[in-house]
Amino acid sequence: MRLRKRKNLSERIQQHSEYLLIDESPFLRRLKEEERYSIIDTKKVFGNDNPVYLEVGCGKGGFATDMARLYPDVNFLAVEKSSNVIICALEKAKAGNLTNVKFICCDASNLGYYFEKDSIERVFLNFSCPWPKRKYENQRLTNERFLKVYDLFMTPDAEIWQKTDSAMMFEYSVMSLSSYGYTLKAVTCDLANSDCDYNVTTEYERFFMGEGKPIYRLEAFRK
Repeated sequence: MRLRKRKNLSERIQQHSEYLLIDESPFLRRLKEEERYSIIDTKKVFGNDNPVYLEVGCGKGGFATDMARLYPDVNFLAVEKSSNVIICALEKAKAGNLTNVKFICCDASNLGYYFEKDSIERVFLNFSCPWPKRKYENQRLTNERFLKVYDLFMTPDAEIWQKTDSAMMFEYSVMSLSSYGYTLKAVTCDLANSDCDYNVTTEYERFFMGEGKPIYRLEAFRK
């Protein structure tokens, strides 16, 4: 169901513009290829050369802002396609006076236009839409189409960390990541009862766990 546009959305985004690095133009595809790039200088943005982690599909920003508070020596970038949703993330970051988290409003397939090569050390995929119908398989964020996008900016030793409540999505991700050349570790089909002691929960995760649903989790890396 489509969300109703939030009241005073444009004004609210403008008031929190220091946290929004990219607000993607709906006319991006009309531009020539060389005109689409707007590379983010993370060292300039954050004022340091700390590691940079990326969350793709951050929703209302609870995970990204919690991580930023817990890990002040890591810089966090978080992506959300909908400005109607990302405004909540911007407001969370500003309310917490956080300096190590910024946001990008764009389609995940366009991330290669915004990041330098070897600039991201970890990618988080938290409760991404599973797109259960086979005809939409290439919309899944662990589909080869997106893995190729991540290749454009991930460091050679970068990792992908995924959590989902969808058994179908998890099984698909295991196969897709493995076929693409990733090695998997910390794989669990029941996160709540696993030995993972460094998990930071998301809004969706708390909801699903409250309903007793199992949470699936993995970490993927290249040797």
